[in-house]
Amino acid sequence: MIEQIESKPNMLITNIKGLVGLHPKDKLVLRGEEMNNLPVLENAWLLIEDDFIKDFGTMNDIPSQISSLPTQISAEGKFVFPSWCDSHTHIVFAASREEEFAMKIQGKTYEEIAAAGGGILNSASKMQIATEDQLYRSASIRLKQMILQGTGAVEIKSGYGLTVESEIKMLRVIKKLKANFPIPIKATFLAAHAFPSEYKNNQQAYIDLIIKEMLPQITAEKLADYIDVFCEKGFFSVEQTDQILKAGAKYNLKPKIHANQLSISGAVEIGIKNNAISVDHLEETNEETVFALKNSSTIATLLPSCSFYLGIPFADAKSLIAANVAVALATDYNPGSTPSGNMNFVVSLGCIKLKMLPEQAINSATLNGAAAMEISDTYGSIANGKKANLFITKPMPSIAYLPYSFGETQIETIILNGKIYNG
Repeated sequence: MIEQIESKPNMLITNIKGLVGLHPKDKLVLRGEEMNNLPVLENAWLLIEDDFIKDFGTMNDIPSQISSLPTQISAEGKFVFPSWCDSHTHIVFAASREEEFAMKIQGKTYEEIAAAGGGILNSASKMQIATEDQLYRSASIRLKQMILQGTGAVEIKSGYGLTVESEIKMLRVIKKLKANFPIPIKATFLAAHAFPSEYKNNQQAYIDLIIKEMLPQITAEKLADYIDVFCEKGFFSVEQTDQILKAGAKYNLKPKIHANQLSISGAVEIGIKNNAISVDHLEETNEETVFALKNSSTIATLLPSCSFYLGIPFADAKSLIAANVAVALATDYNPGSTPSGNMNFVVSLGCIKLKMLPEQAINSATLNGAAAMEISDTYGSIANGKKANLFITKPMPSIAYLPYSFGETQIETIILNGKIYNG
């Protein structure tokens, strides 16, 4: 189990410069212009009882019976945020891939690196010889660091196994992380990440392996919440994606798919057709893509640190927001295209590269990130009755200072389930 500093059942945070993200508890997702609104209560107090936010208000009106509580934290000059909700990661992997780093610097494309034996198949070959214990230990280190950077909910995908044994192994590791870490973790089955080399000339045989062997075992062991497909040129076609998503639906696995990372592929539309919770990446979009999302409930999850690392286009967040789409931000933490789980940097990139307002970027990384994991009824904002997963910043002049000061941590205290997290 991960160690925490135990607190008494009640905790009071006082003199908060700004209590951030006070959306109503029944507001589960923010669309379009709603994302411009990030309610902040100034000169505030917040009462935590057991695991939950019990109440809050201004210091001018703090009840006397609350003001005398023994367990208090002064947040003078500081802001209190809901924890980041990172809805797209791949943090269970066997080894880093810095050997591909120089290839990227030399200008090799994602496709060229994959053709040279790098990319997803590189991770898959290393995954197949790693033990569950090795994978759990390395993923635990990554997850702990993410939590210390403010993440309070996370989705983790498989997809580096590409065999029945290795995909199950990855999902069992995620299940163990769920049991041992104090944050909600969602598991996504992503065997359709790439075709193993032995199935290069018989792709349907690998799809049959996913559908006929992997899905039944995953369901029997209750290992996944979602199903995912990398729908892209050179990976899985729209027709293949549709087949896999429909098969997953028979096992009650909802889609969260990789869409339009390298090309306008039809992935967004097939995701919407299959009632995807989110379509993720969207570095490449056009008017038809945006229109399809506008007329759906599917969330557009953008991954700007992937664009930053690979040198590919950044998603068109402004057009999506203007079209009344719900936008989330996530890290895409993985060994090949985004070796970082720092949501603070993602929020900064949301502002700097996606041209999102600080309010939009923070809403995307909190409430909408929670919505992309279907947990926004309990996480992602400050509201009475929601889980007390929060972080307290260092003294800051404004909320915009957090994304403005990229590369520096502004987080001072992590609170999870009403307790101070010590790592």
